[in-house]
Amino acid sequence: MILSVSRRTDIPSYYSEWFFNRIKEGYFYVRNPMNPRQVSKIRITPELVDCIVFWTKNPQPMLSRLRELEPYPYYFQFTLTGYGRDIERNVPHKKKCMIPVFQELSRKIGKERVVWRYDPILFTDRYSPEYHLQAFQQIAEALEGYTVKCVISFVDIYAKIQRNMRALNVRFLPERELLAFGERIAATAGRCGIAVGACAETVDLSACGIARSSCIDKELTERITGYRIRADKDKNQRKECGCVESVEVGAYNTCRNGCIYCYANYSQERVLQNARIHDVNSPILCGRITEEDRITERKVKLLREPQACL
Repeated sequence: MILSVSRRTDIPSYYSEWFFNRIKEGYFYVRNPMNPRQVSKIRITPELVDCIVFWTKNPQPMLSRLRELEPYPYYFQFTLTGYGRDIERNVPHKKKCMIPVFQELSRKIGKERVVWRYDPILFTDRYSPEYHLQAFQQIAEALEGYTVKCVISFVDIYAKIQRNMRALNVRFLPERELLAFGERIAATAGRCGIAVGACAETVDLSACGIARSSCIDKELTERITGYRIRADKDKNQRKECGCVESVEVGAYNTCRNGCIYCYANYSQERVLQNARIHDVNSPILCGRITEEDRITERKVKLLREPQACL
């Protein structure tokens, strides 16, 4: 199985000690978000995990403990944008803090295993196309030699974030302007030795040098592990999403980054409540297992084929 750590929260930034404890114990519990009393026990020994995919805006808390991950193939998706605190409220300063962290992580594990995410892209009066192009260029130039891939996407207006988007007066570009924008993004990245892919987009950007991409990436997983991976498309994601199947570690309403475009938090009050009941020694991310919970061990399968890739 491939572990997704995590689409729902920033585990490297806020819950890394808990995750390292779960690695030591060899299992974790995760609640079904549609039925919270239904709990899955998931074993995560090296014999069962094909690859771990980390999603984060700040992996610094993990940098001194990467050796503990050596039994597992893994890579990071590191989101680094040009937004200020008005959009990404609790993310440290990008130029002073996050770009150096990205560079350090790349030096430790290799540039192919740190995927830069510049997403989601939203357009407002302040964050105009020209603003994004300038911010993207500055970051790309700083990351030259530290990554080989960038994934972009444009903001999706989920019901949970409609109020935030209205307050920002988010606007959408016509397809002609979107393609011109994508062409300039691809050209900038190309000059820095970075290929650009688009994640779960309905518009086809291939004509401007941006291929369709995926976050839980079968080809990248194969390159990192050295094995062919037998994995189907993740049927729990949107039809435009090219990700292969994975097992999700995180929980909604637990990320403390405070990004106003985030679909994984619908209540800041709930986020604070969950942060207060987080226990690094608990097998579940927030809170504890109770007598009312129904625990079922989830059957997992290896996705790697027994013969290594040539």
